Amino acid sequence: MTESTVWHAGGYELAEGARHVGDRLVFVDILSGRLFETAIESRAAVRLVTQLDVPLGAVAPVDGQPDNWIAAAGTGIALLDGSGGVEWLDRPEDRGCVKSRMNDGSCDPHGRFWAGSMAYDGTPGAGSLYRTDADGTVTRVLDGFTIVNGPVFTADGATMYLADTPTGRIHRYPIDIDGTPREGAVFVEIVPEDGSPDGMATDSDGRLWVAMWGGSSVRCYNADGSLHTVLALPTPQPTSVCLAAGQLFVTTARHGLDDPSEAAGAVLRLPCWAHAPETSRFGIGAVP
Repeated sequence: MTESTVWHAGGYELAEGARHVGDRLVFVDILSGRLFETAIESRAAVRLVTQLDVPLGAVAPVDGQPDNWIAAAGTGIALLDGSGGVEWLDRPEDRGCVKSRMNDGSCDPHGRFWAGSMAYDGTPGAGSLYRTDADGTVTRVLDGFTIVNGPVFTADGATMYLADTPTGRIHRYPIDIDGTPREGAVFVEIVPEDGSPDGMATDSDGRLWVAMWGGSSVRCYNADGSLHTVLALPTPQPTSVCLAAGQLFVTTARHGLDDPSEAAGAVLRLPCWAHAPETSRFGIGAVP
């Protein structure tokens, strides 16, 4: 492993949700509601895919519809089409007690989209986790979190990792075939001086990679919870990680920094020995 390089110095306020889709890396700038893509194998210019008038937390591709996305956005879950159209499936956070928005999200290998929420003011326990099934039904499956990041899944979809960022805890849940989380447990708890767990990814060998907000690093954990690797980064606020084509891509944020460097708000790249499959697609292999 060598030190990181600035792959795209975009000056993003809160870049997040890095995903490997075909030959592309896609990511969002949450607060501006923008979705971007760029070619993984080259230093091609970043292209703006679409922009919403609400925060955009994360997206996943829709199976069989290469220009369409399912998104955690605003107060709910939406389908985005290639022409800029938005179809809202549900806006559950409109019914909450505090002003909240959707945050991170991803698809499991069964084609279900999972996404978490957070209160704008960081109210403890106000965050929830939602599952969107292939028929478009949105269900709250877990609650009581503060800022939900992840979720990510093992290759068989049987295990979910979920970070509650301000608490420093990464939780692990067994997932039934119908998408029901069983009783979970704390996988690791990170001390504040090491940062807070943000976006995550799993590799093909079952390890968990974690962007450490405030910790200037990415951490890799073995399946038993032991620490495998710590990768130092040149900026304090990494937000998400993505393994693709023998590389580790890391999105970062400059939000709240008084004197941000070029690396703050950039997409960083590191050569990497770990591998992972492409991002799972919404609807693919869905369980009836």
